[in-house]
Amino acid sequence: MEFLDKDVQAYAEDHSSPEPALLQQINRDTHAYVLMPRMLSGHLQGRLLAMLAQMIRPRAVLEIGTYTGYSALCMAEGLAPEGELHTIDINEELESRVRGYFARSPQAAQIHYHIGNALEVVPQLQLPWELVFIDADKRNYAAYYQLVIGQMAPGGFLIADNVLWSGKVTNPQASDKDTEALRLFNRMIQEDTRVENVLLPVRDGLMIIRKK
Repeated sequence: MEFLDKDVQAYAEDHSSPEPALLQQINRDTHAYVLMPRMLSGHLQGRLLAMLAQMIRPRAVLEIGTYTGYSALCMAEGLAPEGELHTIDINEELESRVRGYFARSPQAAQIHYHIGNALEVVPQLQLPWELVFIDADKRNYAAYYQLVIGQMAPGGFLIADNVLWSGKVTNPQASDKDTEALRLFNRMIQEDTRVENVLLPVRDGLMIIRKK
């Protein structure tokens, strides 16, 4: 769900920096050849991720939920010269496509792509994450958060996508498991004294969290 009027969305995109050519291709390819293209971060959110990464200049980035690699490449634009980005996805069907995109990135040598269950992969990495992006199965958002918050560097940022869930989190009649999981996650963040947070109504809702 987009919370902005379509004309306002188009105006915002027209007055934001353009997508690099590789990201334009991923955007087109995803909509043409891949199931559920609405999962793609897209132009406006992608430029926001890139700008946040450029502000932070992280040395260690973690992404849970690669999909077609768009958001990973956005964040890679802001990596410190010695930095590395680890992105994890459980869907091996897109692996060949995504590796092809990553190989064409100027940051190719800094990107590490893992296929597997993030709850099993993340504990093996043990890096002081300075930027984390969660955009995966909603029922595990709380588990992912608990898994990474202890590893994050002080002052590190965590961004969680889809936290408004097409507005269902505000609808008392919505009681499906994904909606309930996101309500739990949002409440957990709001009550966690270790962090500061702001929920932005960008696309389907971005929770931006800073570890104190």
